[in-house]
Amino acid sequence: MKDHLKLNVSLLRKRVPNLTTAAKSVGLRPATVSNLCTGKISVGRAEVKTIVTLANLANCTLDELIIQGGKRRMIETGIKTLDVFAPIVQGGTNGFVARAQVGQFVVLAELTQALKKKGYHAILLTPDKPYPGLSDLEGFVHAKCHSIEDAFAEVSMVEDKESILMYVDRSYIVSGALYELRERFETENYTDLTTLLFDPSGEAVDEDDPFGPLDSLCYFDIDLATRGIYPAIHPVQSTSVLLEDETVDSSHSSTHKKAKKLLRRYKEIRVLMNTIGKEKIPEADLGIFQIGERLEAYLSQPFFVAEEFTKVQGQIVQVQQTITDIQKILKGDCNHLDPKDLTYKGQLS
Repeated sequence: MKDHLKLNVSLLRKRVPNLTTAAKSVGLRPATVSNLCTGKISVGRAEVKTIVTLANLANCTLDELIIQGGKRRMIETGIKTLDVFAPIVQGGTNGFVARAQVGQFVVLAELTQALKKKGYHAILLTPDKPYPGLSDLEGFVHAKCHSIEDAFAEVSMVEDKESILMYVDRSYIVSGALYELRERFETENYTDLTTLLFDPSGEAVDEDDPFGPLDSLCYFDIDLATRGIYPAIHPVQSTSVLLEDETVDSSHSSTHKKAKKLLRRYKEIRVLMNTIGKEKIPEADLGIFQIGERLEAYLSQPFFVAEEFTKVQGQIVQVQQTITDIQKILKGDCNHLDPKDLTYKGQLS
Protein backbone atom coordinates (compact mmCIF):
# COMPACT_ATOMS: atom_id res chain seq x y z
CA MET A 1 0.00 0.00 0.00
CA LYS A 2 1.19 3.50 -0.70
CA ASP A 3 0.01 7.07 -0.48
CA HIS A 4 -1.45 8.48 -3.66
CA LEU A 5 -3.18 11.53 -4.99
CA LYS A 6 -6.96 11.39 -4.94
CA LEU A 7 -9.97 13.62 -5.14
CA ASN A 8 -11.29 15.27 -2.02
CA VAL A 9 -14.56 13.35 -2.27
CA SER A 10 -15.94 14.79 0.97
CA LEU A 11 -15.56 18.29 -0.43
CA LEU A 12 -17.21 17.28 -3.71
CA ARG A 13 -20.17 15.72 -1.91
CA LYS A 14 -20.55 18.79 0.26
CA ARG A 15 -20.34 21.33 -2.56
CA VAL A 16 -22.11 19.28 -5.26
CA PRO A 17 -24.75 17.06 -3.56
CA ASN A 18 -26.15 15.59 -6.80
CA LEU A 19 -22.80 14.91 -8.41
CA THR A 20 -24.09 12.58 -11.14
CA THR A 21 -26.60 15.08 -12.52
CA ALA A 22 -24.18 17.98 -12.17
CA ALA A 23 -21.46 16.06 -14.03
CA LYS A 24 -23.82 15.34 -16.93
CA SER A 25 -24.85 18.98 -17.12
CA VAL A 26 -21.27 20.09 -17.80
CA GLY A 27 -20.43 17.31 -20.25
CA LEU A 28 -18.65 14.87 -17.94
CA ARG A 29 -19.41 11.16 -18.00
CA PRO A 30 -20.89 10.13 -14.62
CA ALA A 31 -18.98 6.83 -14.81
CA THR A 32 -15.69 8.70 -15.16
CA VAL A 33 -16.49 10.92 -12.18
CA SER A 34 -17.56 7.91 -10.12
CA ASN A 35 -14.34 6.03 -10.99
CA LEU A 36 -12.25 9.06 -10.04
CA CYS A 37 -14.05 9.32 -6.70
CA THR A 38 -13.52 5.64 -5.89
CA GLY A 39 -9.94 5.60 -7.13
CA LYS A 40 -10.58 3.19 -10.00
CA ILE A 41 -9.14 5.93 -12.20
CA SER A 42 -6.18 7.68 -10.59
CA VAL A 43 -6.00 11.45 -10.61
CA GLY A 44 -2.74 11.16 -12.52
CA ARG A 45 -4.50 9.35 -15.39
CA ALA A 46 -7.42 11.75 -15.61
CA GLU A 47 -7.64 14.47 -18.26
CA VAL A 48 -6.71 17.89 -16.91
CA LYS A 49 -9.95 19.40 -18.23
CA THR A 50 -11.94 16.83 -16.23
CA ILE A 51 -10.23 17.80 -12.98
CA VAL A 52 -10.58 21.51 -13.75
CA THR A 53 -14.30 21.06 -14.53
CA LEU A 54 -14.84 19.27 -11.21
CA ALA A 55 -13.03 22.06 -9.38
CA ASN A 56 -15.30 24.60 -11.08
CA LEU A 57 -18.38 22.57 -10.11
CA ALA A 58 -17.24 22.51 -6.49
CA ASN A 59 -16.18 26.17 -6.64
CA CYS A 60 -12.78 25.29 -5.20
CA THR A 61 -9.12 25.41 -6.18
CA LEU A 62 -7.21 22.44 -7.61
CA ASP A 63 -5.19 22.30 -4.38
CA GLU A 64 -8.44 21.90 -2.42
CA LEU A 65 -9.80 19.26 -4.81
CA ILE A 66 -6.69 17.07 -5.00
CA ILE A 67 -5.34 15.67 -1.74
CA GLN A 68 -2.68 13.21 -0.69
CA GLY A 69 -4.59 10.02 -0.06
CA GLY A 70 -4.12 8.03 3.11
CA LYS A 71 -3.87 4.27 3.38
CA ARG A 72 -7.15 2.49 2.82
CA ARG A 73 -7.84 -0.45 5.09
CA MET A 74 -10.08 -3.46 4.73
CA ILE A 75 -12.57 -4.48 7.41
CA GLU A 76 -12.40 -8.26 7.50
CA THR A 77 -15.80 -9.85 8.15
CA GLY A 78 -15.16 -13.59 7.91
CA ILE A 79 -17.74 -13.82 5.09
CA LYS A 80 -15.84 -15.53 2.28
CA THR A 81 -17.42 -14.00 -0.81
CA LEU A 82 -17.63 -10.52 0.69
CA ASP A 83 -14.02 -10.42 1.89
CA VAL A 84 -12.55 -11.69 -1.39
CA PHE A 85 -14.77 -10.01 -4.00
CA ALA A 86 -16.14 -6.87 -2.28
CA PRO A 87 -14.01 -6.11 0.79
CA ILE A 88 -15.47 -3.41 3.05
CA VAL A 89 -13.41 -0.20 3.18
CA GLN A 90 -12.75 1.20 6.65
CA GLY A 91 -14.03 4.78 6.73
CA GLY A 92 -15.40 4.40 3.20
CA THR A 93 -18.79 4.31 1.53
CA ASN A 94 -19.93 0.76 0.82
CA GLY A 95 -23.07 -0.10 -1.13
CA PHE A 96 -25.27 -3.21 -1.07
CA VAL A 97 -27.45 -3.67 -4.14
CA ALA A 98 -30.08 -6.41 -4.17
CA ARG A 99 -33.60 -7.22 -5.16
CA ALA A 100 -35.96 -7.85 -2.28
CA GLN A 101 -35.83 -11.24 -0.58
CA VAL A 102 -32.39 -12.40 -1.78
CA GLY A 103 -30.76 -12.35 1.65
CA GLN A 104 -29.00 -8.98 1.81
CA PHE A 105 -30.22 -8.27 5.34
CA VAL A 106 -29.04 -11.66 6.56
CA VAL A 107 -25.59 -10.83 5.16
CA LEU A 108 -25.66 -7.43 6.88
CA ALA A 109 -26.78 -9.05 10.13
CA GLU A 110 -23.95 -11.62 9.98
CA LEU A 111 -21.48 -8.85 9.17
CA THR A 112 -22.77 -6.79 12.10
CA GLN A 113 -22.56 -9.64 14.58
CA ALA A 114 -19.03 -10.54 13.48
CA LEU A 115 -17.81 -6.94 13.73
CA LYS A 116 -19.47 -6.37 17.11
CA LYS A 117 -16.96 -8.85 18.50
CA LYS A 118 -14.20 -6.63 17.10
CA GLY A 119 -15.57 -3.57 18.86
CA TYR A 120 -17.60 -1.96 16.07
CA HIS A 121 -20.74 0.04 16.88
CA ALA A 122 -23.66 -0.32 14.43
CA ILE A 123 -26.23 2.44 13.87
CA LEU A 124 -29.18 1.93 11.53
CA LEU A 125 -30.83 4.92 9.83
CA THR A 126 -34.09 3.94 8.16
CA PRO A 127 -37.62 5.39 7.79
CA ASP A 128 -40.20 4.36 10.36
CA LYS A 129 -41.95 1.88 8.08
CA PRO A 130 -41.85 -1.89 7.70
CA TYR A 131 -39.76 -3.54 4.99
CA PRO A 132 -39.66 -7.29 4.29
CA GLY A 133 -36.48 -8.74 5.74
CA LEU A 134 -35.29 -5.59 7.53
CA SER A 135 -36.06 -7.18 10.89
CA ASP A 136 -33.23 -9.64 10.13
CA LEU A 137 -30.85 -6.73 10.64
CA GLU A 138 -32.64 -4.61 13.26
CA GLY A 139 -32.03 -7.04 16.08
CA PHE A 140 -28.25 -6.87 15.68
CA VAL A 141 -27.55 -3.12 15.58
CA HIS A 142 -26.82 -1.01 18.65
CA ALA A 143 -29.23 1.78 17.72
CA LYS A 144 -32.05 2.37 15.24
CA CYS A 145 -32.81 5.91 14.07
CA HIS A 146 -35.55 7.37 11.88
CA SER A 147 -34.20 10.91 11.42
CA ILE A 148 -30.86 12.53 10.72
CA GLU A 149 -31.15 14.39 14.02
CA ASP A 150 -31.36 11.11 15.93
CA ALA A 151 -28.55 9.62 13.86
CA PHE A 152 -26.30 12.61 14.55
CA ALA A 153 -27.06 12.35 18.27
CA GLU A 154 -26.20 8.63 18.30
CA VAL A 155 -22.92 9.22 16.49
CA SER A 156 -22.06 12.04 18.88
CA MET A 157 -22.35 9.70 21.85
CA VAL A 158 -19.86 7.15 20.46
CA GLU A 159 -16.36 8.06 21.60
CA ASP A 160 -14.45 6.07 18.96
CA LYS A 161 -15.87 7.34 15.66
CA GLU A 162 -13.69 4.93 13.69
CA SER A 163 -15.63 2.04 15.23
CA ILE A 164 -18.98 3.24 13.83
CA LEU A 165 -20.79 1.32 11.11
CA MET A 166 -23.49 3.64 9.75
CA TYR A 167 -26.22 1.71 7.89
CA VAL A 168 -28.26 4.10 5.74
CA ASP A 169 -31.46 3.47 3.77
CA ARG A 170 -31.22 4.71 0.16
CA SER A 171 -34.26 6.94 0.67
CA TYR A 172 -32.00 9.33 2.62
CA ILE A 173 -29.75 9.59 -0.42
CA VAL A 174 -32.64 10.25 -2.80
CA SER A 175 -34.03 12.97 -0.51
CA GLY A 176 -30.62 14.57 0.00
CA ALA A 177 -30.81 14.10 3.78
CA LEU A 178 -27.65 11.99 3.85
CA TYR A 179 -25.64 14.84 2.33
CA GLU A 180 -26.97 17.15 5.05
CA LEU A 181 -25.97 14.62 7.69
CA ARG A 182 -22.49 14.25 6.20
CA GLU A 183 -22.08 18.02 6.21
CA ARG A 184 -22.88 18.07 9.92
CA PHE A 185 -20.40 15.24 10.50
CA GLU A 186 -17.68 17.14 8.67
CA THR A 187 -18.40 20.27 10.70
CA GLU A 188 -17.73 18.24 13.84
CA ASN A 189 -14.80 16.45 12.16
CA TYR A 190 -16.57 13.08 12.30
CA THR A 191 -14.79 11.83 9.18
CA ASP A 192 -13.84 8.26 10.15
CA LEU A 193 -17.28 6.64 9.98
CA THR A 194 -17.78 3.58 7.78
CA THR A 195 -21.00 3.91 5.78
CA LEU A 196 -23.02 0.96 4.48
CA LEU A 197 -25.79 1.91 2.06
CA PHE A 198 -28.69 -0.41 1.29
CA ASP A 199 -32.02 -0.30 -0.53
CA PRO A 200 -34.84 -2.31 1.08
CA SER A 201 -37.17 -1.64 -1.88
CA GLY A 202 -34.91 -3.45 -4.36
CA GLU A 203 -35.24 -0.62 -6.88
CA ALA A 204 -31.51 0.19 -6.79
CA VAL A 205 -30.85 -2.88 -8.95
CA ASP A 206 -32.34 -1.06 -11.93
CA GLU A 207 -30.27 2.11 -11.47
CA ASP A 208 -26.90 2.71 -13.12
CA ASP A 209 -25.49 4.66 -10.18
CA PRO A 210 -27.95 4.09 -7.30
CA PHE A 211 -25.78 5.35 -4.44
CA GLY A 212 -23.36 7.71 -6.15
CA PRO A 213 -19.58 7.13 -5.83
CA LEU A 214 -18.74 4.04 -3.79
CA ASP A 215 -15.58 2.56 -2.34
CA SER A 216 -17.06 -0.93 -2.36
CA LEU A 217 -20.05 -2.51 -4.10
CA CYS A 218 -21.65 -5.76 -2.96
CA TYR A 219 -24.07 -6.91 -5.67
CA PHE A 220 -26.49 -9.76 -5.06
CA ASP A 221 -27.27 -12.45 -7.62
CA ILE A 222 -30.90 -13.55 -7.95
CA ASP A 223 -29.75 -16.66 -9.83
CA LEU A 224 -27.76 -17.84 -6.81
CA ALA A 225 -30.71 -17.10 -4.52
CA THR A 226 -33.09 -19.01 -6.80
CA ARG A 227 -30.79 -22.03 -6.65
CA GLY A 228 -30.55 -21.78 -2.87
CA ILE A 229 -26.87 -20.79 -2.75
CA TYR A 230 -26.26 -18.25 0.02
CA PRO A 231 -24.88 -15.72 0.58
CA ALA A 232 -26.12 -14.82 -2.89
CA ILE A 233 -23.32 -12.32 -3.50
CA HIS A 234 -22.43 -11.92 -7.17
CA PRO A 235 -18.65 -12.50 -7.33
CA VAL A 236 -18.32 -11.02 -10.82
CA GLN A 237 -20.36 -7.82 -10.45
CA SER A 238 -19.18 -7.03 -6.92
CA THR A 239 -16.04 -4.95 -6.53
CA SER A 240 -13.99 -2.73 -4.24
CA VAL A 241 -11.47 0.04 -4.65
CA LEU A 242 -9.17 -2.04 -2.44
CA LEU A 243 -8.98 -4.53 -5.32
CA GLU A 244 -8.88 -1.96 -8.09
CA ASP A 245 -5.83 -0.13 -6.71
CA GLU A 246 -4.33 -3.33 -5.26
CA THR A 247 -4.32 -2.04 -1.69
CA VAL A 248 -4.86 -5.62 -0.52
CA ASP A 249 -1.86 -7.95 -0.61
CA SER A 250 -0.73 -9.47 -3.90
CA SER A 251 -2.08 -12.99 -3.18
CA HIS A 252 -5.54 -11.55 -2.51
CA SER A 253 -5.44 -9.40 -5.62
CA SER A 254 -4.18 -12.09 -8.00
CA THR A 255 -6.49 -14.79 -6.60
CA HIS A 256 -9.47 -12.44 -6.90
CA LYS A 257 -8.67 -11.74 -10.56
CA LYS A 258 -8.25 -15.42 -11.45
CA ALA A 259 -11.39 -16.47 -9.59
CA LYS A 260 -13.46 -13.66 -11.10
CA LYS A 261 -12.30 -14.55 -14.63
CA LEU A 262 -13.09 -18.24 -14.14
CA LEU A 263 -16.50 -17.59 -12.56
CA ARG A 264 -17.44 -15.23 -15.38
CA ARG A 265 -16.71 -17.97 -17.92
CA TYR A 266 -18.37 -20.60 -15.73
CA LYS A 267 -21.62 -18.64 -15.69
CA GLU A 268 -21.52 -18.37 -19.49
CA ILE A 269 -20.97 -22.13 -19.82
CA ARG A 270 -23.87 -22.83 -17.44
CA VAL A 271 -26.19 -20.88 -19.73
CA LEU A 272 -24.88 -22.78 -22.78
CA MET A 273 -25.30 -26.14 -21.07
CA ASN A 274 -28.90 -25.32 -20.20
CA THR A 275 -29.49 -24.20 -23.80
CA ILE A 276 -27.67 -26.70 -26.04
CA GLY A 277 -26.87 -29.54 -23.66
CA LYS A 278 -23.70 -30.77 -21.98
CA GLU A 279 -22.73 -33.07 -24.85
CA LYS A 280 -22.11 -30.09 -27.16
CA ILE A 281 -19.79 -28.27 -24.76
CA PRO A 282 -16.03 -28.50 -25.62
CA GLU A 283 -13.88 -30.54 -23.25
CA ALA A 284 -11.85 -27.49 -22.18
CA ASP A 285 -15.04 -25.64 -21.20
CA LEU A 286 -16.27 -28.67 -19.27
CA GLY A 287 -13.06 -28.47 -17.22
CA ILE A 288 -13.74 -24.81 -16.45
CA PHE A 289 -17.31 -25.69 -15.53
CA GLN A 290 -16.13 -28.42 -13.16
CA ILE A 291 -13.86 -26.02 -11.28
CA GLY A 292 -16.42 -23.20 -11.34
CA GLU A 293 -19.13 -25.43 -9.92
CA ARG A 294 -16.92 -26.36 -6.99
CA LEU A 295 -15.79 -22.79 -6.37
CA GLU A 296 -19.39 -21.57 -6.40
CA ALA A 297 -20.30 -24.29 -3.88
CA TYR A 298 -17.34 -23.41 -1.65
CA LEU A 299 -18.35 -19.74 -1.57
CA SER A 300 -21.65 -20.67 0.08
CA GLN A 301 -21.43 -20.31 3.84
CA PRO A 302 -23.51 -21.15 6.92
CA PHE A 303 -24.24 -18.06 9.04
CA PHE A 304 -24.46 -17.81 12.80
CA VAL A 305 -27.50 -15.52 12.55
CA ALA A 306 -29.36 -18.18 10.53
CA GLU A 307 -28.59 -21.20 12.73
CA GLU A 308 -32.12 -21.24 14.16
CA PHE A 309 -33.55 -21.79 10.68
CA THR A 310 -30.84 -23.81 8.92
CA LYS A 311 -29.84 -26.01 11.88
CA VAL A 312 -26.28 -25.70 10.56
CA GLN A 313 -23.55 -24.20 12.75
CA GLY A 314 -22.26 -20.88 11.48
CA GLN A 315 -18.72 -20.60 10.20
CA ILE A 316 -16.32 -17.67 9.95
CA VAL A 317 -13.31 -18.02 7.66
CA GLN A 318 -10.31 -15.71 7.79
CA VAL A 319 -9.64 -14.07 4.43
CA GLN A 320 -6.15 -15.56 4.04
CA GLN A 321 -7.60 -19.04 4.57
CA THR A 322 -10.30 -18.32 1.98
CA ILE A 323 -7.65 -17.21 -0.51
CA THR A 324 -5.61 -20.37 0.10
CA ASP A 325 -8.72 -22.53 -0.38
CA ILE A 326 -9.71 -20.74 -3.60
CA GLN A 327 -6.19 -21.22 -4.98
CA LYS A 328 -6.52 -24.98 -4.38
CA ILE A 329 -9.90 -25.11 -6.10
CA LEU A 330 -8.61 -23.12 -9.08
CA LYS A 331 -5.76 -25.62 -9.48
CA GLY A 332 -8.30 -28.43 -9.71
CA ASP A 333 -7.27 -29.97 -6.39
CA CYS A 334 -10.95 -30.38 -5.41
CA ASN A 335 -12.24 -31.83 -8.68
CA HIS A 336 -12.53 -35.25 -7.03
CA LEU A 337 -15.09 -33.86 -4.59
CA ASP A 338 -18.79 -33.58 -5.27
CA PRO A 339 -19.97 -29.94 -5.16
CA LYS A 340 -22.37 -30.96 -2.38
CA ASP A 341 -19.34 -31.80 -0.23
CA LEU A 342 -18.24 -28.16 -0.50
CA THR A 343 -21.66 -26.55 0.02
CA TYR A 344 -22.33 -24.72 3.29
CA LYS A 345 -18.96 -25.49 4.82
CA GLY A 346 -16.34 -23.20 6.28
CA GLN A 347 -12.76 -23.68 5.15
CA LEU A 348 -11.55 -26.71 3.22
CA SER A 349 -10.77 -29.57 5.57
